[in-house]
Amino acid sequence: MRRITFTVGEINRLKKERITHPDPRIRRKIDAIFLKSQGISHQKIGEMLDIAQSTLRTYFDQYESGGIEALKVFNYHRKPSPLEKHREEIENDFKKNPPATLPEASSRVENLTGIKRSPKQIGRFLKKKDLNT
Repeated sequence: MRRITFTVGEINRLKKERITHPDPRIRRKIDAIFLKSQGISHQKIGEMLDIAQSTLRTYFDQYESGGIEALKVFNYHRKPSPLEKHREEIENDFKKNPPATLPEASSRVENLTGIKRSPKQIGRFLKKKDLNT
């Protein structure tokens, strides 16, 4: 288990910011570090926060390299899926008549939107948007 030394001031700041920071993604990162400061095992932290161990190690690396401020940095910006602007239309159609398979969902999405995506891509989109059928 990785050893990180925390000062009382850092623990108090982690305790406060894990609740008050406006971005939920950052609160989750800070929460993971706070739990580490409380001596909770990496496995238990991962289970509690539903975080993979590799992600948890990344959070520890960020904290060790730059403290709490390093946890507040997100360096990625993804373009939204072209399907996003059709989300409501897809959701309404699938609620009326849920597809039985991903290939069927893929075909119906293409018919509805004109956007062709593989069944695997459609599955990821539906899962990400909580539209699982």
